[in-house]
Parts: sequence; structure tokens; C-alpha cells
Amino acid sequence: MFTDFLKRLTAHAPAALPDSDARIALGALLVRIAKSDGRYDVTEVARIDRILGRRYALNPIEAAKLRASCEGLEHEAPDTVRFTRAIKDAVAYDDRIAVVEALWEIVLADGERSDDEMALLRLVAPLLGVSDVDSAIVRKKVEASHGIGH
Repeated sequence: MFTDFLKRLTAHAPAALPDSDARIALGALLVRIAKSDGRYDVTEVARIDRILGRRYALNPIEAAKLRASCEGLEHEAPDTVRFTRAIKDAVAYDDRIAVVEALWEIVLADGERSDDEMALLRLVAPLLGVSDVDSAIVRKKVEASHGIGH
């Protein structure tokens, strides 16, 4: 189902993704980081749904349907390095900063910082072209606004 999408995304010089494709690609990164610790629980699923709903002005059913599409893409997507680099080339910087913020929400959702999730986030942020400094700024923003982490 996602074969053509992935071919466009991982092309040598991908064009900017239309908003609908960018939503799925960025959502797939949220799913990937949530699954990185070997657990994908209802807390993380609910947080992904809320993030997608808030970010794209979706009702809960629309957000859940989008997340389901994101789960499908995540399952079929290439390795994280290649997938993330492809997103960097096809998605605007502001959207990439926003996804790093959302990734921090997922990492911190269950109240503990899994080593696997942290390692993946440390890999993904620079591959998206987001500096460690910017990533730390959005982490602190997430911690402060959601009362999580610390």
C-alpha cells in the first residue's frame, strides 16, 4: 500500500511532500519511537492520537485513522536512518522541529525515559537536521507544558 509513497520519499531528490503525505511520514516517526523500547502501550497510542489531532485539527476518530495509517507506513518504512533522512529532504524545517517536539512527548509519555527511546531520539533529531540545542529546547518546553519528564 505504501510502496509508491516510499519510492517518492526515498528518491534521490525528493520533491516536497504534500501535507497529507507529510502527516503520515511524520506520524510514522512517532510510532517508530514509541515502539523502540519494545512496548507500544495504550498511553503512547493515546498520546500519538492527541498529538495528531492537535497538530492537524482532527477529531478523535480522524486522528485514530491517521495513526493507523502511520502504523502501516512505519511497518513498511526502511531503516530509521534512511527514512529520517528522506523526511528531512522532503519536509520543511518548522515541521521537523514540531515532530521532534512530538517525539519528546512520546518519549516522556509514560513518565520514564527508556534508554532505547532516548537513543533513537538522539539519532533521529540530527538526521532531521535539528540541532541538539533545538532538541533540548523543545524537550524542556514539553516537560514544562505537560508536567512530564524531569
